[in-house]
Amino acid sequence: MSQMEEDKVACLPRLSRVAVCGGTHGNELSGVYLVRELLKAKKKVMEEKEPVLMVLSNPRAMQQCSRYIDTDLNRCFTQATLNGPTSDLAPYEIIRSRQLNVMLGPKGSPEAVDLICDLHNTTANMGLCFITYSDSDWICLHIFRHLQRQMPDVPMRYINFDISHKESYSLDSVGKHGFAMEIGPQPHGVVRSNIYRVMKDAVLHMLDWVHFFNSGTIFEGGFVDVFTVVRHIDYPRERETRNIIAAIHPQLQDRDFCLLHPGDALFQTFSGETLSYNGNEPLYPFFVNECAYYEKGIALYLARKRHVMIPVIRVQTEKEQQINKEGFESEEE
Repeated sequence: MSQMEEDKVACLPRLSRVAVCGGTHGNELSGVYLVRELLKAKKKVMEEKEPVLMVLSNPRAMQQCSRYIDTDLNRCFTQATLNGPTSDLAPYEIIRSRQLNVMLGPKGSPEAVDLICDLHNTTANMGLCFITYSDSDWICLHIFRHLQRQMPDVPMRYINFDISHKESYSLDSVGKHGFAMEIGPQPHGVVRSNIYRVMKDAVLHMLDWVHFFNSGTIFEGGFVDVFTVVRHIDYPRERETRNIIAAIHPQLQDRDFCLLHPGDALFQTFSGETLSYNGNEPLYPFFVNECAYYEKGIALYLARKRHVMIPVIRVQTEKEQQINKEGFESEEE
């Protein structure tokens, strides 16, 4: 590599601490069983690789095979929630989020783990998705691109929830880098062997990538398709009771990431009437008819797709790390 080419390389810190979490939602069973399996096989699976912290995030919800006990754990990782007043009467997931923040964070601190992969299942026909808060996290984007190459037969998408003016709230946001790995379709409270296998292969390929990166492998740049969330749509409801009066239209059901054009069928009322999408532009639907989102008033999300250029990356040398550390310490002073 020439000096000019070397100057264009993004040199990033080593990923010394990696966490794989399952059971953040206790009825999304692929992640639950995979983390249990990896804990049993940890010495064999992780041999000669970086240490990986395996976490079962919401043990009480897992015991009851429910999404959560008191409140959605994956909405509890804002600074306000993590650092609010403590009480034995607080909802279980609030208490658990603070325990996880101690274990994996603290969020936003130099002590936080370098990478969190939080495992989820969806009832929607979404294939394998990375869900992130950034379209410029080169670590997450390169891992995604590596999985695309290693698993070419698996439909994969990279989803960016643009929260420019808001704070991230999910477990993966505790790490310096993080993403949710969402795989479906799989009913909640059920484990399907094909979905489980895809998740296991993806996690092992991710850990391979981390090992390659830390060992000095240079990863070439390129383009990744990123789906950036525009908005979500609720089900049509009665004005007074707020009861749902329509379901996802059969022409849209199971067609996540198929472009939805203005005028296309969106809902079908229980009396048989078709309600069309009346947006101003074609957008990509996903989380279509997700079971867990009925309580959140979300029938589907809509996103725009664009090509994101990712740079060549490599791990920082020890000398580069020391220079960055000294610079960080001088800023603190």
